[in-house]
Amino acid sequence: MALEWVVLGYAAGAEAIMVLLLTLPGLDGLRKGLIAVTRGLLKPFLSVVPFCLFLLMDIYWKYETRPSCEGDSCTPSEHLRHQKSIMKSQRNALLIAAALLFYWLLYSVTGLVVKVEQLNQRLEKLKNRD
Repeated sequence: MALEWVVLGYAAGAEAIMVLLLTLPGLDGLRKGLIAVTRGLLKPFLSVVPFCLFLLMDIYWKYETRPSCEGDSCTPSEHLRHQKSIMKSQRNALLIAAALLFYWLLYSVTGLVVKVEQLNQRLEKLKNRD
């Protein structure tokens, strides 16, 4: 079950790197290539959304079916295992939120960068016409 979290972590990391590269100033020479690569990867990265929803349902199911460990009903080792399970669920929920946030940022930033490029081309055409 850990492989799905590794895949989601790599996808969120790739999204974060692409957002960072698109927003860094001074990469004008690479920007057109980055835009083309990012626009090409937006559709495959859309599969992150249903994958995150599936993993979120998995966390919820594990939370609902987890044996409760309240009071003196469990040993210290069971209590520790219960706390570790809660911590892992919270960590995984944060990873899901980060992956969804980075996909949304990547989509939005790519759209804005494309519009800026189109406006710059339009401005150059107007300057050349005058």
